[in-house]
Amino acid sequence: MSRSHDNCRHWRGIPFVAEQPIGEFPAEVTTIEERQPIGDGVWLSTTVRVHPNPAAPKVVLIHSLALDRFVWEAVAQRLSAECTVLTYDCRGHGDSSKSTGPYSVEQFADDLATLFAALGWEQAAVAGCSMGGGVALAFAGRHPRLMRALTLVDTTAWYGPDAPARWEERALKAEREGIASLVEFQRKRWFTEGFLDTHEAVVARCVRTFLANDIGAYAATCRMLGAMDLRPLLGTIRVPTAILVGEEDYATPPAMAGALHVGIANSTLTVVPKGRHLLPLEHPDPVAQAITSLLRALDNERSH
Repeated sequence: MSRSHDNCRHWRGIPFVAEQPIGEFPAEVTTIEERQPIGDGVWLSTTVRVHPNPAAPKVVLIHSLALDRFVWEAVAQRLSAECTVLTYDCRGHGDSSKSTGPYSVEQFADDLATLFAALGWEQAAVAGCSMGGGVALAFAGRHPRLMRALTLVDTTAWYGPDAPARWEERALKAEREGIASLVEFQRKRWFTEGFLDTHEAVVARCVRTFLANDIGAYAATCRMLGAMDLRPLLGTIRVPTAILVGEEDYATPPAMAGALHVGIANSTLTVVPKGRHLLPLEHPDPVAQAITSLLRALDNERSH
């Protein structure tokens, strides 16, 4: 376990300077990095930014396919002004265990519930980007008492009738040709041309993470997403929900976000201009603002 006191706006040398945070950073945030065992010999690599106020709301941020918790770094920095924030690498990703597949979003959701127990957390707002949104939806369905609010970013409950075949094709390409064969496809899928041109360090960090993937874990996660169909859960979600999507996201386009909005009764939908598939990196401010708005609304309800 490592601890540090950190209010700088960097992640392992990568600066975030394009947008201003939504509030002032607290005087002292304690950052705790740990490997948390979750059973079956698997552990997850976690970062908790502990707000100095013990009553501060708790937030969990879940990353996208083949990347790691860096996806949420800019948002986590902004949220640390008001919240205690957990980011982590899902199983098979980043610095976490590369356990053997097959995987399921339900398994990933249960992994998060195990993290809650390990941290002593009773409830939190949960946000997920892309794959992380699917995990967050599954978590809402399987562990509703642990969820206070939900934010879904650049994601979907279902990739469509041809999803198993399309995701199988991507898994096979990685297995047969190597993960590097997918890099250019991913870069253009993640970010707009403008961001690619102006944020080279952030893009390079994502590419390095992508290239470092365990191919077996990557392929298992692709097949997990191909099999995912969480549409039956949408009508059961009762917590306030914010849905955001990049206007130029063609991985999970605005129509998919619209289907989430229709299916989840207590939800809002925001389409972010000049954004593609990783809004937490490309446009962290509206994402952070959506999460804090949900939490403030809940606090207002509780105080009346």
